[in-house]
Amino acid sequence: MLDKAISEQLNSVFSILEGDYTLVVEVATSHPSRQELIDIVSDVAACSTHIGYEVEAGDSLKLFIRDNNTDRVSPFTFKAVPTGHEFSTLVISILNFDGKGKNLPDELLQQKIKAIKGEHTIQSFISLTCTNCPEVVQALNLIALYNPSIRHEIIDGAIYTTEANELGVQAVPSVYCNRELIHVGKASLGVLIEKLEEQFGAEEVVLDTTVKEFDVIVVGGGPAGAAAAIYSARKGLNVAVIADRIGGQVKETVGIENLISTPYTTGNELAGNLRKHMEAYPIALFENRKVVSAEKTDNGHLLTLQSNEQCTAPAIIVATGAGWRRLNVPGETEYIGRGVAFCPHCDGPFYKEKEVAVVGGGNSGIEAAIDLAGICKKVTVVEFMDTLKADKVLQEQAAKKSNIEIITYNQVTEVVGNGDKVTALKIKDRANNQERSIELSAIFVQIGLTANSAPFKGLIDMTPIGEIVIDEKCRTSAKGIYAAGDVSTVPYKQIIIAMGEGAKAALSAFEDRINGKLAVN
Repeated sequence: MLDKAISEQLNSVFSILEGDYTLVVEVATSHPSRQELIDIVSDVAACSTHIGYEVEAGDSLKLFIRDNNTDRVSPFTFKAVPTGHEFSTLVISILNFDGKGKNLPDELLQQKIKAIKGEHTIQSFISLTCTNCPEVVQALNLIALYNPSIRHEIIDGAIYTTEANELGVQAVPSVYCNRELIHVGKASLGVLIEKLEEQFGAEEVVLDTTVKEFDVIVVGGGPAGAAAAIYSARKGLNVAVIADRIGGQVKETVGIENLISTPYTTGNELAGNLRKHMEAYPIALFENRKVVSAEKTDNGHLLTLQSNEQCTAPAIIVATGAGWRRLNVPGETEYIGRGVAFCPHCDGPFYKEKEVAVVGGGNSGIEAAIDLAGICKKVTVVEFMDTLKADKVLQEQAAKKSNIEIITYNQVTEVVGNGDKVTALKIKDRANNQERSIELSAIFVQIGLTANSAPFKGLIDMTPIGEIVIDEKCRTSAKGIYAAGDVSTVPYKQIIIAMGEGAKAALSAFEDRINGKLAVN
């Protein structure tokens, strides 16, 4: 049973529904998850007079939505019990089927989805404990809604184990089409559209070629970007935010306990609040977009997006954050999703009672090793430096685990596999250059983050590792361009610091505006 608070919340959420729908459960009488699926569906249906449910005999287990007025059925099917992190997906899918929801794509993205060629059934293998899965699943649902030639199956690998094993699924979310793996891991709607365009081709989309003009353009939708946009909008300026996804890297954080005045929140909750706060102001949100180039103009800077849209403003605030660093060794890219992983929480359970490695001896690496030690037979930590960088308390916890081995002053040279999956990791001792192989089933890469600054390279000064050099007021080496948060040289990459830096950048840009210092020389 859903608790009273959730039921009341769903009653409010579903109050905007206009159509009448039936949640159709097809399930075998003997299926072990039968009653659990029926219970969750009946509880959701009880929260709205617009929703009912039916149970029909089936050969396994699946759930879809039917429009009572037209008999139209949803182009997406849950071959899962949508609890855990996927409960929100069920709720959002009902809204989306009714044409509602704040996640609906804008007109340009709708056109791009409709332009994808061919008829396809896409399968996404998920885990109910995966924090990255809902975003991918919800995006694929939207793609199926807007392109009548595409269907989407959401498959819980723990229920459909035979299918998962036949395809060799070793990470979630894993997206397949025609039994071919086309994507693994986190991804926004924009990224998934690009993947499908590359895979299947697309009809030409006619774009609005008008250059959009703003007073301030914020690039990035995480804590720094949201703060910069809100502070700029509060000054009465015409503000745009260009972001791959609202929330940025925050969305990958399970629990947040150091955001002052908020004892506990989650990454998804914080991302939702960032969006809600920005939507309270007349900020133009260009979500699922990426800036590919930036150049000076006579009265500011021109940004070109991957969608070929163009925007210009006298003030640009770069708050693009950072992404996971790669090893950049042979075999790494080839085996992503087949033994090379980045999220121990999502993909660790695939390697229960197996031997794995964690590359990286910082806080994230040692935390990952401790988590994995609880389910894996053995965890080998490989650190490039001669000592671990993790906090002492984490090192002490790792030392208490008998199945954690720590190897320092070693460099990873190659990821080895048999064509289907990872079988070993090659490392080289930096003291004597001797190389050896460690037989294992998976490698979790935890070597920190790299700044997402590539589109601005050559336009502003950066450090050798790509961080944008800023002064105490977030100004860069170019007039009219500011940087805030993890993409910059600001020390301590923390959410609360990023928020403050975003606000500071906005205030600096406004100060330069009123003092006539934004002109590009």
